[in-house]
Amino acid sequence: MRPETEAELAEAIRDAAGPLEIRGGGTRGVGAAGARLETGGLAGISLYEPGALTLVAGAGTPLAEVEAALAAENQRLAFEPMDHRGLMGTAGAPTLGGIFAANISGPRRIQAGAARDFLLGVRFVDGAGQILRNGGRVMKNVTGYDLVKLMAGAHGTLGVLSEVALKVLPRPETEASLEIAVPDAAAAVALLSAALGTPYEVSGAAYDPGRGLALLRVEGFEASVGYRLERLAAELAGDLAGEAQRLSAAASARLWQGIRDVAAFHGLPGDVWRISCKPSEAPALAARIGAERLLFDWGGGLIWALTPEGDDLRARAGAYDGHATLVRASAETRAQLGRVEPQPAPLAMLARGLRAKFDPRGILNPGVMG
Repeated sequence: MRPETEAELAEAIRDAAGPLEIRGGGTRGVGAAGARLETGGLAGISLYEPGALTLVAGAGTPLAEVEAALAAENQRLAFEPMDHRGLMGTAGAPTLGGIFAANISGPRRIQAGAARDFLLGVRFVDGAGQILRNGGRVMKNVTGYDLVKLMAGAHGTLGVLSEVALKVLPRPETEASLEIAVPDAAAAVALLSAALGTPYEVSGAAYDPGRGLALLRVEGFEASVGYRLERLAAELAGDLAGEAQRLSAAASARLWQGIRDVAAFHGLPGDVWRISCKPSEAPALAARIGAERLLFDWGGGLIWALTPEGDDLRARAGAYDGHATLVRASAETRAQLGRVEPQPAPLAMLARGLRAKFDPRGILNPGVMG
């Protein structure tokens, strides 16, 4: 099914005789049991006001279309959404609704915030086929319950997005990055934390163990970027194990696109895990899981891990303040280990209650959220 209007979407859900697999661009490879319901027909930018930094578009609008419209006005999606196609080996095209349904946020999250922080309003259809709206189209709208944030990251289990209103931001004049040789994860995370604690507005903080490099990005006006990078390198000099190398704007952009899309794992066999944790716990956690390859982002608060197929990373991780999501694996491994980590009992009870309220028949992406 591929509804072309919100009314058709509501009718399709209302008339569904069983579970539905909600599908945007199909780039993340997260399938659910049931008849496929595609949102690609709900596409198009209906409102874009560059002066007000706001945009409204159908949930099925290709992300590339949105980014092209913003680029023409020298603006951007500051939360830097990931493109999963290279990592997952999928085709299709990422959609705006899919980005917000999964709360996809890239390296700049440490400075700009997550995707959900840019949502101003949503329109969606719940599991009973009711059309609902929440929020608005301006930044100062604060009326009603905050279903906007609730829908972001719900992966379509509470309702199917039909339209989103969001905040956009100006594109900076330039960017540059530092590559710093660091011997191990503990030293790297300490350095990233120190950099994020400076006043120099670091917008990217990652560590690539494969190359032994800590990576830092700053953005803004040319003169400001140069000054901040110079001061950043000077203040961190006592913590550096090697020379800090500056990357040009073009090289920096390529570097952070690769980090955003976990390009180091592309084409490699094995399962891919996404681990959210406290940065202070990241080095010890990485040592315990013993992955074949690792990539640290968000100053150590996000770890990407490549493991042998069927490997139970959660069992080796032990107790820590965070959770591990199985991003890429065979259907058998997903069935055995589960895509998402089981929630603590109080949170699980709350989640079940919300799903029962918004999707009483349990037909929207069943099993996707555990």
